[in-house]
Amino acid sequence: MRKKVFIGSIIGITGVVLAFFVSSALSGPDKKKQDELFRQVELFSDTIAIIQTEYVDEPTPKELIYGALKGMLSSLDPHSQFMDPDTYNELKVDTEGKFGGVGIEITIKDGLLTIVTPIEDTPAWRAGLKANDRIVKINDELTRDMTITDAVKKMRGKPGEAVNLTILRESDKKVLDFKITRDIIRIKDIKESRILEGDIGYIRLVEFRENTAQDISVALSRLSKSGMKALILDLRNNPGGLLDSAVKVTEKFLEKDKLIVSTKGRQPSQNIEFVSRATNPNLDLPLVVLINDGSASGSEIVAGALQDYKRAIILGTKSFGKGSVQTVIPLSDGSALRLTTSKYFTPLGKMIHGKGVTPDIEIEPVKESLSPQEKKVDRVDEVFEEVENKGKAKPEKAFDYKNDIQLMRALDILKAAMFYQSPKK
Repeated sequence: MRKKVFIGSIIGITGVVLAFFVSSALSGPDKKKQDELFRQVELFSDTIAIIQTEYVDEPTPKELIYGALKGMLSSLDPHSQFMDPDTYNELKVDTEGKFGGVGIEITIKDGLLTIVTPIEDTPAWRAGLKANDRIVKINDELTRDMTITDAVKKMRGKPGEAVNLTILRESDKKVLDFKITRDIIRIKDIKESRILEGDIGYIRLVEFRENTAQDISVALSRLSKSGMKALILDLRNNPGGLLDSAVKVTEKFLEKDKLIVSTKGRQPSQNIEFVSRATNPNLDLPLVVLINDGSASGSEIVAGALQDYKRAIILGTKSFGKGSVQTVIPLSDGSALRLTTSKYFTPLGKMIHGKGVTPDIEIEPVKESLSPQEKKVDRVDEVFEEVENKGKAKPEKAFDYKNDIQLMRALDILKAAMFYQSPKK
């Protein structure tokens, strides 16, 4: 009896608290919405009472409330979620920048767990996972209704241990099985920085991290000293990262005080504009930006802004379309809400989320002709080569860009731009 009274008190207090917040949030002219929400709060309270007295097992109040919060947040959109204290602590640990995993960025798209992009030089990249692959199973467990956080937990683990992924590749209409050995994932933001033919610089940026803007400045300075007269910025398979970093990279190519990206939400405090602040931007450098379906979030901010100002030619295939802002709100018991609070918009007001950035010049990449068996043989040869050369100084691997049709087209465009810009004799 005492337990029933206690539970009844909990439900009553919950109802009063919810009613208070409902009243605070919706007081004003919209009385109809307010009354409707009061009715739904009563329904919630009644449901808890019935479960507590009639369910075959006896759940704790915490289990009921946590379960309700998880369902409530997951019903909003794929990126909002309720995080229990353990999950929230894991999110905070993730900022260290290295961890045991397979090396993929994931999201939920069309209700399915989807790979945004495999991170270059990680187990997932080497295994052949691709952007827009659907993850159907993780270690034989179906991913239907699985949250992003739960999926990440299942794929992470001790380096050297394997994880099995079943993938639906819709482009090929195939279901594929991958056994991937976890490794320490170390992410290097700039993968390539060099001069290609015709004094054209090339920077491949694979993620926006804390020091990316500084690293880009160093790369641009070094390339300029080497005679760079134009630049290709390669953002293909770049899943994004830190918003502030993406803004700082963009402003290196725009005049001061130009709008780069804005966020818009329901509350005035969520409407924020990010403008360029760089004092010595590269305004006269001809620029091509490469994107594809693995370019998301921060990559789309950079490409969208440079496209709107006609500062760069965007080339490749349509980007992923992930342009929403998640705010982490800590709660009193150590748990937290990860809530979508706003969406990104380009300087001309184009929404990125769900739409992506459409290139000025669309060029599909050449599909790989090697069979999976041939790829495995190539990988075996690489392993033997690594063993044979262990302890020896490794020669710099040649950067083979001439088989990259998108990159070669970018080179042609910049050569033409440089030709028409050069003073005529």
